[in-house]
Amino acid sequence: AKSIDCIWNGMTITDELKENIAVSDPYVKNMQVVVIRTADAAKYTDTATLSAANLVAEAGSAGESVIKDNADLSKATYVAVSKQTDALLEVKAGTSDAAVLDWTLAKSMVGEGTDYADLQIVDGVELSVEEYGIGFRKDSTLCTKVNEIMAELIADGTLPALAEKYGLSLAE
Repeated sequence: AKSIDCIWNGMTITDELKENIAVSDPYVKNMQVVVIRTADAAKYTDTATLSAANLVAEAGSAGESVIKDNADLSKATYVAVSKQTDALLEVKAGTSDAAVLDWTLAKSMVGEGTDYADLQIVDGVELSVEEYGIGFRKDSTLCTKVNEIMAELIADGTLPALAEKYGLSLAE
């Protein structure tokens, strides 16, 4: 529709996106993780124990895809919500047992010192590894320029320093 020039908000690079828009080089690694109530840490330890749980994820997200594609998680009861933060609210309220969402969001929103101090990421359950990119219109020259700038920021140490500061992993 040409109503925007750039998509830059934790956008997972997929083959479908690359067919329809110009996508930058990957800049951050992400993964899908499972968030549960801390009180349920002994109950939910892996995908097998989650197969009988009530799961929640953002509709159309990588988390939803993982639930549908994972042999264990696909057996669970699944409810879609409109955004990842709604998934966290469902787990906090006890209406869902676990949420599948982006590690980058989960690590900043759950655990000690957060609004979701009673929630935690299930340790050792990394459901899919993905990379974030920046999307532009197919005919845009912005993608090439952004790739050049990102390469410079990696070379001069700026992006690695930011990744370290915020506990992220740069894409390789």
